Amino acid sequence: MNNLADLLAELGLENNIALKEIPGIDLYMDQVIQLFEKNFGSSTRNEDEKVLTKTMINNYAKGKLFFPIKNKKYSKEHLILISLIYQLKGGLSIQDIKQTLDGINKRAESAEFPLDQFYQSHLNLHQKNLEIFNEDVLKTEQEVREEVKKLDADDPEELETVLLIASLVNISNFYRRTAEKLVDQLADKNNEKG
Repeated sequence: MNNLADLLAELGLENNIALKEIPGIDLYMDQVIQLFEKNFGSSTRNEDEKVLTKTMINNYAKGKLFFPIKNKKYSKEHLILISLIYQLKGGLSIQDIKQTLDGINKRAESAEFPLDQFYQSHLNLHQKNLEIFNEDVLKTEQEVREEVKKLDADDPEELETVLLIASLVNISNFYRRTAEKLVDQLADKNNEKG
């Protein structure tokens, strides 16, 4: 297996939009797309993959994943919400994202909530999660190697790669299913309120 630590470094998982990178002025859609490309472009799977498109932003707006914009411009709060959507869309459906962010959207729109502080907490946890993730992946790689040694195989490298892929997908599914259950609980709680 190739050096997994190098592969993890190439993923660009540390990429994010820091609060200080979000302009204090409202941006037009093209400027929003440029900001996301600049910050997340290196983390795409290939050159053809787009981080964010006009169609995506319009679909998020139509789906009410963030509160309405004014004068065709996106505020700092919109950029924070779009960044959260970008992070969530890798593991949740659009409907689940809408459900998850509904209360945050309402608070942000009414200006009764320090969205920038909430987002900084998200960024802090992202960094901690990344450290845990890197350690866990390298530990899983070692466990895979130990399992493949037991097989006494002719081509252990291919078997290691396949088992590592299966293990990582398995772990990913555990996290996704847990997140979905939490979304369901949040939906039930919101339904009881409303």
